[in-house]
Amino acid sequence: MLDQGAPAQNQIPAAPASQGVAARLMRRKPVELLVAEGGQGEGGQLRRSLGLWQLTMISIGATLGTGIFVVLGDAVPKAGPAVTLAFVLAGLTALFSALSYAELAGSIPVAGSSYSYAYATMGELVAWVCGWCLVLEYGVSVAAVAVGWGEYLNELLDGTIGVTIPASLSSAPGEGGIVNLPALIVVLLAMAFLLGGARESARANTIMVCVKIAALVLFCAIGFMGFKSGNYADFMPLGMTGVSAAGASLFFSYIGFDAASTAGEEAKDPKRDLPRAIMLSLIIVTALYVLVAGVAVGAWNWKKFDGSEAALAAIMNNVSGQTFWGTLLALGAVISIASVVLTVLYGQTRILFAMSRDGLVPKALGKIHPKTGAPRLNTVIVSLFCGVLAAFIPLGKLVDATSIGTLFAFGLVNIAVIVLRYKRPELERTFKVPFGPVLPVLGFLFCAYNMFSLDTVTWVVFGFWMAAGLVFYFLYGYRRARLATGEGLAVTVEK
Repeated sequence: MLDQGAPAQNQIPAAPASQGVAARLMRRKPVELLVAEGGQGEGGQLRRSLGLWQLTMISIGATLGTGIFVVLGDAVPKAGPAVTLAFVLAGLTALFSALSYAELAGSIPVAGSSYSYAYATMGELVAWVCGWCLVLEYGVSVAAVAVGWGEYLNELLDGTIGVTIPASLSSAPGEGGIVNLPALIVVLLAMAFLLGGARESARANTIMVCVKIAALVLFCAIGFMGFKSGNYADFMPLGMTGVSAAGASLFFSYIGFDAASTAGEEAKDPKRDLPRAIMLSLIIVTALYVLVAGVAVGAWNWKKFDGSEAALAAIMNNVSGQTFWGTLLALGAVISIASVVLTVLYGQTRILFAMSRDGLVPKALGKIHPKTGAPRLNTVIVSLFCGVLAAFIPLGKLVDATSIGTLFAFGLVNIAVIVLRYKRPELERTFKVPFGPVLPVLGFLFCAYNMFSLDTVTWVVFGFWMAAGLVFYFLYGYRRARLATGEGLAVTVEK
């Protein structure tokens, strides 16, 4: 911790100029320094205003949405009725990683999420790679979610006023359109909320989360009336290979549970509340996913899902024989998917905030606005980047790119738990993953298994993304990192 008055016990020096390249790439940022710097930014400080309820809602808000409202239409054709099993497989992978996240969030309650955990345990290069993957995970998933939001907006407009946005203005190039204008608009709306500060954004998100849960419960009630057991007759038509492929894509549906960990520097009691929020949100989301997927396949033959990005609304219309219920669900989806955009965008800005503070990305991304306590320029830049992606890139490509980045980052978190237990066994832990290293190892293996279930094109995109990230790091972050320059590191920490 930061020692304000006692004699220096351990100064954090800059890396010696004579230090070899390998040693500089492996330099680690002490846990005490990470925690001591919590909330500090350029010209201001983040405000601690979030309790357990708000943190849980942030985590649910970032997780529950597109995976069930939109991506279900892509996953069912791969797995058939066994899509419920695919959700369980993806959820199990997320559970192992969530346990590791909960332990690290209770020990290192900072804004950088798995990037900061990697910096404290595996060194700067691994931390950069993890942070770069998080940029892919959060930034690209915002775009993917925004694309799905546009589909339900059209469903809502059609059911209420009988018009839809023309395909040329609601689809990306390559899908028959010029620009996806609705996707761009929802990102800009989320940006406007975030510029008001974390507390205001959390309030808006809580309302939207309650709406989305109510919408899914309504779907289950209506959809169950059309349930046909015959739709489960051929449970696994494409075998375990199809289930694995669907599970890898559906992992996209679980990426938001770690959003609570990005709020570590704005939580009132992060050591206690972050682990609880992470685990509670994952349990609620997994239960809803499996329930909704089970009802959906029971009410509609799995072959009808192909190409449907607003499947739940279509199912409600089909079962009820009228458009009212589907329109009502579309309204719920429009509100709930917007909450995913809001919370995931929030997580992205806080991760870049932490990376900026460490000197690995420009300082401007860490500048705090004095009135709102939010990184305003960071928020604007990230929002515009995600908005452009949403406007011009098709949904399917975005989903798989997000999944592979997420799986890579989650795999590193599982390793970080083991490393930190070995290197810092005395560190206070408000939550510990049970069964020693067994579950973190399983978490890493599950992540690796799901990564290798993704197609070759996704791996090629991931390879180019990582190559670009390494080029940026060696041209910028390697020399400008605060652990290299010593800038602002003349603080005293206790060990």
